[in-house]
Amino acid sequence: MQSDALKDLICTALEDLKGEDLRVLDVRHLTTITDWMVVVSGRSDRHVKSLADAVVDGGRAAGVRPIGVEGQQGGEWVLVDFADVLVHVMLPKVRDFYNLEKLWDIRPGRESGAAQGG
Repeated sequence: MQSDALKDLICTALEDLKGEDLRVLDVRHLTTITDWMVVVSGRSDRHVKSLADAVVDGGRAAGVRPIGVEGQQGGEWVLVDFADVLVHVMLPKVRDFYNLEKLWDIRPGRESGAAQGG
């Protein structure tokens, strides 16, 4: 399955279960380990686990198995690794603390604040 199609399948699964504040980051220009990073919030640890399960189940139904799933026990942050697409399902407080969108939202030709002295 192409990475774009897998990303779309994942986003549909997350939207179907009412994942909150869904963000899709194209990181192909930043790293060779993945093409897309999907970040979404769940309302509770149960919701986070359900969202992650839906992503895994949707991938398997399409014939794609994740390389790994981390964080299912705690439910504050679950990472589902499909190689071409990394899915981060997080509680809002954890998401705010780590702020992955800011960390990975670097566009080509744009310097980071640290490099600019700010």
